[in-house]
Amino acid sequence: MKIVIAGAGEVGSHLAKLLSKEEQDVILVDADAEKLAAIDANYNLMTNCGSPTSFTVLSEAGVAQCDLFIAVTPFETTNVIACSIAKNLGAKKTVARIDNYEFMEQRNSAFFNALGVNNLIYPEYLAAKEILTSLERTWVRTWFDIHDGELTVVGVKIRDNAPLCGMQLKDLAASGHNFHVAAIRRRNETIIPRGDDRIIHNDILYFTTTRDHIENIREMCGKRQVNIRKVLVMGGSRIAVRLAAIAGDRYKFKIIDIDRQRCVKLCERCPDAKIVNGDARDIDTLDEEGIDDMDAFIALTDRSETNILASLTAKEHGVKKTIAEVEDLQFISPAENLNIGTIVNKKLLASSTIFQMLLATDSSSSKFLALADADVAEIEVRAGSKITRGPVRSLRLSRDVTIAGLIRDGRGMLVTGQTVIEPGDHVVVFCLSGTIHKIERLFG
Repeated sequence: MKIVIAGAGEVGSHLAKLLSKEEQDVILVDADAEKLAAIDANYNLMTNCGSPTSFTVLSEAGVAQCDLFIAVTPFETTNVIACSIAKNLGAKKTVARIDNYEFMEQRNSAFFNALGVNNLIYPEYLAAKEILTSLERTWVRTWFDIHDGELTVVGVKIRDNAPLCGMQLKDLAASGHNFHVAAIRRRNETIIPRGDDRIIHNDILYFTTTRDHIENIREMCGKRQVNIRKVLVMGGSRIAVRLAAIAGDRYKFKIIDIDRQRCVKLCERCPDAKIVNGDARDIDTLDEEGIDDMDAFIALTDRSETNILASLTAKEHGVKKTIAEVEDLQFISPAENLNIGTIVNKKLLASSTIFQMLLATDSSSSKFLALADADVAEIEVRAGSKITRGPVRSLRLSRDVTIAGLIRDGRGMLVTGQTVIEPGDHVVVFCLSGTIHKIERLFG
């Protein structure tokens, strides 16, 4: 697949690196030659230096033949114009990163389609939705539903008190459980497990199950659900504003920000939240604002280190649920090994959404999750594909790929070695980064 990405910032660079590892034909366009040089020297992709809104530059990048054009510069106007030009030049599908939620409203979709913008990505909105899910389901690190909950993928951190701790997966399979351990995040790597792998303390396990057996997973992991009402937010970012808007009156938000002018704007944009001008890094400020009485703490400043340390402090004060925005990918693995609860990263969330488009899945019923070094995708099985030629145990899948579950005739089911996958099935696949091209060959 030929993909042109406009913008070599954080999202664009991460996405370009991710796609180049998947052996896609990627061209990265940006006006900053230094940014391009650093990426060009280390990754298998092409670069083109120039303005993303130049007809000449985009023509030279080959947008007329591209399957997907992605505009993720820091400026939404530039992104929309770039998509419009790319579509006019012949790009099959276009995606623009935006910063205005009003653009996402259904009543405006026809307007953007007319401009040549097929899809809009708002990373802060994706992050706010992820945080809201974490507040609703406090015992998990990751949660997403497939086909209205027919299958659910759940990520849970295992403690010493978990009944699962110390068990080998083959013993777990013999117990007749109703879930599949699709991946294990251990220290700084993700493992696609086999029967002889043992579950140990501080592993993050990724389960696939059906809606009737979620409680079984919670009990096996030794977790309990906590009801959240009072939430303290550190940092009045766009994510905080969007979170307060989509949460409605489900939670009582208190937002602390060190910038007085931003606090004035927050009072207008978040009328139902209490806004406090102060430094949430200061323990005295947290004490004054009642950190000990809070059910949840969310750190949303623009510094990953600050968010991690603040979440640790909140945990020490007995806050039941903590969530930290960690945008520096290098900090995600260390943060996962700390007791800071859920980690949110806009780049990974945006990449997940765009990868979903790349795999040509139905965005209304499917979900794609990009972990720090692993991917999860739902893919529809086509007639005649290799994966339908026999039971799963005969497919000889590589060790970095596992089939976690499938949807058949609208109903979710787990997969065993005897399962025969049929055309029309929607299959949930876990794989290590850089191996999605192997999956595409199986399903193509």
